Amino acid sequence: MSSNQAYRLALSKHLDVAESTIFTYWKGRVALYTALKAMGVGSGDEVILPAFTCVVVPNAIMYLGATPVYVDIDKETLCASASAIESKISPKTKCILIQNMLGLSSEVDQIVHLAKKKGIYSIEDCTHGFGGNYKGISNGLHTDCAFYSSQWNKPFSTGIGGILYVKNETLIPVIEQLNNDLQTPSIKNVLVLRILLFARTYLLKNWSYWFLLKLYRKLSALGLVVGSSSKQEIESIHQPEHYFMGLSVVQAKKGVQALKQIDAVLKKRKKNGKTINDWMRNNDKYHLNSGLLPDHSFLKFPALVKNRVLFLKAAENHKIPMGDWFTSPLHPVQGDLSEWKLSVAEFPNALEISAQIVNLPTDLYDMGPLLDFLEKNKNELL
Repeated sequence: MSSNQAYRLALSKHLDVAESTIFTYWKGRVALYTALKAMGVGSGDEVILPAFTCVVVPNAIMYLGATPVYVDIDKETLCASASAIESKISPKTKCILIQNMLGLSSEVDQIVHLAKKKGIYSIEDCTHGFGGNYKGISNGLHTDCAFYSSQWNKPFSTGIGGILYVKNETLIPVIEQLNNDLQTPSIKNVLVLRILLFARTYLLKNWSYWFLLKLYRKLSALGLVVGSSSKQEIESIHQPEHYFMGLSVVQAKKGVQALKQIDAVLKKRKKNGKTINDWMRNNDKYHLNSGLLPDHSFLKFPALVKNRVLFLKAAENHKIPMGDWFTSPLHPVQGDLSEWKLSVAEFPNALEISAQIVNLPTDLYDMGPLLDFLEKNKNELL
């Protein structure tokens, strides 16, 4: 059995699905692109998605010649509602993207029902939610397809990596055919990934976190390491040359190893997420309705702040690892988003949240320092 086959088997066992429904890729966006292409998405088609997402999502749509149609998010869930999505459906709509935001899924069953009623495909963006669930069913198992990410800081990590689950079995032969054209990761990319995985495993400590984080971001921006997004993906809508790429052996081996720990990791994240949510509610700060908690796997906890720059600087001074994901409706692109067919003025909730959000860590073994930091800085929280 090859490393990739072993990895697909481990993934299928965790999700309790057939191995034949699982496909693996260099990155999660490639899994999305493959699903859309298998569905026949192309010129003249529209794909509905939240106006609060990563730029690589509309990129995958536009690489196929289709048009992204955005929907504002609900401020309570940071996800798009079924009613908001329904208002954007047109005769050109080919697919609806349902996003799992920071581990939280919302109204998935209602949106899937809507898609089926309208004869539209549905895809669940579970890049934040592998291992979590919605109403007792694993994230991603509700829609025609679902794609997951195993990049840094995801529920489990292979450095970078993507997974596609296909529930609609009529799409499987098409996907298998498309996968015949997958490129093999270059020796350079695999070597760089090995070095990064080694550094993360053996060099990333509390004392080295900030230095290595800044170094990684700088090298990634310069295109010198395997980063979350290439410079071209952030600056233009043109598909990079080496985009459609399959999984490497090093990713597959790391994935099998990481999956053994995921239940413990998710248990810790959920416990810590609830602890933060309780603190936020008790201090009258932005928090989640308790009814949403059973379906939240808490990749990160979204906190809203008055001044993000000062808040993040204070966190760094107190050695609190804190994320800055989604500081734009199309993370991480700042400024004019018209090239991606998005006018921010039309999506006030996404614009407001992206101006205020920071991401609190939920993978800490000791929550004491984070809670102390929140207490000292609670006047900066909204």
